[in-house]
Amino acid sequence: MSKVNISLVLFAIFAFGFPIWAMQNNGMDTKSILGCSGECYQQWQEDTGGLLAITAAKAAAEAAASPEELGQQAYTGCIACHGARGEGGIGPALAGQQASDIVSKLIRYRNGETLGNQSSLMWGQAGELDDAAIENLAAYIQTL
Repeated sequence: MSKVNISLVLFAIFAFGFPIWAMQNNGMDTKSILGCSGECYQQWQEDTGGLLAITAAKAAAEAAASPEELGQQAYTGCIACHGARGEGGIGPALAGQQASDIVSKLIRYRNGETLGNQSSLMWGQAGELDDAAIENLAAYIQTL
């Protein structure tokens, strides 16, 4: 057997064997992927109201939030390139831009248009935004 074949066999053993071993030895109760069942789960439901209550509370909080607040939450994904206060960095400065300009640019990026040298970075980011998220982001950015 050649060194290449031996390397491929060892790689395959590690690549497939290690994840299987890790899943079997992760310390989680095999009866539940969450490691919480029976009395533990019932206690969690009593403490939190359960999944429906958590979902309803989240929806109520989002409904009560202003577009700027919702945009601020979404902006956390923009900070790395545009700065915490929109001052720019890897990406251009956003502070001082009008909301209508931000909306227009994000929609154009979402549609795959090239607006500058780093458009390819923005296509994926804007592609995940719906119209409401774009409006909220623009409302927040205008406050920077």
